[in-house]
Amino acid sequence: MDTFGFLAQGLATAMQPMILLYALIGVTLGTAVGVLPGIGPALTVALLLPVTYGLDPAGSLIMFAGIYYGGMYGGSTTSILLNTPGESASIVTALEGNKMARAGRGGPALATAAIGSFVAGLLATLALAFLAPFVVKLALVLGPRDYFALMMLAFITVSAAFGDSTMKGLTSLFVGLALGVVGIDGLTGQARLSFGVPQLLDGVEVTTLAVAMFAVGEALFVAAQGSAMHDKIHAIKGSVRMTREDWSRSWRPWLRGTAIGFPIGAMPAGGADIASFLSYGSEKRFARKPEEFGHGAIEGVAGPEAANNAAAAGTLVPLLTLGLPTTATAAIMLAGFQQFGLQPGPLLFVTAPTLVWGLIASLLVANVMLLVLNLPLIRLWVRLLTIPRHWLYAGILLFATLGTIGVNPSPVELSMLMIFGIMGYLMRLHAYPIAPVVVGLILGPMAEQQLRRALAISQGDWTTLVASPVSAVLLTLAFLGLVVPPLLRWRGKGDVLSKVAAAED
Repeated sequence: MDTFGFLAQGLATAMQPMILLYALIGVTLGTAVGVLPGIGPALTVALLLPVTYGLDPAGSLIMFAGIYYGGMYGGSTTSILLNTPGESASIVTALEGNKMARAGRGGPALATAAIGSFVAGLLATLALAFLAPFVVKLALVLGPRDYFALMMLAFITVSAAFGDSTMKGLTSLFVGLALGVVGIDGLTGQARLSFGVPQLLDGVEVTTLAVAMFAVGEALFVAAQGSAMHDKIHAIKGSVRMTREDWSRSWRPWLRGTAIGFPIGAMPAGGADIASFLSYGSEKRFARKPEEFGHGAIEGVAGPEAANNAAAAGTLVPLLTLGLPTTATAAIMLAGFQQFGLQPGPLLFVTAPTLVWGLIASLLVANVMLLVLNLPLIRLWVRLLTIPRHWLYAGILLFATLGTIGVNPSPVELSMLMIFGIMGYLMRLHAYPIAPVVVGLILGPMAEQQLRRALAISQGDWTTLVASPVSAVLLTLAFLGLVVPPLLRWRGKGDVLSKVAAAED
């Protein structure tokens, strides 16, 4: 069956009434939580991960996809109306979108963000559907040493891509790798770092770690700020509809942002933040009115928002075809697969094609739902921003605790939730990135398994790791991953940061 046939089969799965209901619940929950101040897509997905635990795998993962896309959209609302980016990829949206909101054009800014997200998500999901089979065919010929090199590439790029310091990123990664060692050794059957606690023999639960580090750690960090955080909401004045001129100035940035975001998101060293900054620079060069940049240019919202969402779809390419998460959100999505005993990768397309193609098709459905749901309800989402911050984060702590109890009712699990939450707070306090910890926990045992297989096949010869052309190229790319992301950030952010400084003055 060709790609069109698989996609049609996936759409048939995604259009079932219960599946549509799961997708609707997912996009609604994702948008409602993602629109709240200071909560990015990664925190949204981590917080709502326990919600999907009791469902069947197909319904759960499709709801999860809706949460993912809804959380991505919700972040633009806080960036535009509160000037509070939920993640680094929304910095550019906050820069131009908040200026539009202050000028009384918050409605068109939110509308171009919503429609741009829809256009980019639709085109990028179709690109994912047609690109994934080719990547799967390539992945099926890889051996253990190639997979080990691929995971090394993922380790390096995730560590280098998050935070301002590569050393801090690597430190976070090694914390995750150490947590991944806890439990029973798959080859020898020996207990490792369990300290006599029976619940640790199965290892550290990824769900518990993700919820603790992202949700509990963030709540403690915000609580520690006290009354120092004051956000002013810029009300939406007039209509939320875009004028003819707005449409004329937005449709090209939507397409350019999609073309920039998807390939960068699909690269192991890519990411939505790099894509959004490069899109902003591109729109400034192509703009008919470049003097408006820094004062509320609609192109500065349309292009980066499209790039942001296209990159989000692009990250699903290595996740679904190779089982490699390249962003924090993708790492938590991988945890969502693993809680059902599913391992994303080339074999998943063979063993569970209905599930995978149903998930890809549901992304198309979720995109349409988001557009229909969000444009009429923009004013409703804005009212959520009036929730007092102390109520909001108290609710997050309660939800995280109840979710953990629902997944694994154990005093040891709750203790780990508290310990990892405090660790997440301390890491935020000292500017250590969180994502490498989750990636290290998920991919660490897999990398160890592939390394030991490769060495067993070569009878202990370490040169086998570079004997394959594929592994040699991947390890070379891993080295370049330490250098390229900072360079791209420097080139893309230079002009943006100067404008941020000028705006603050």
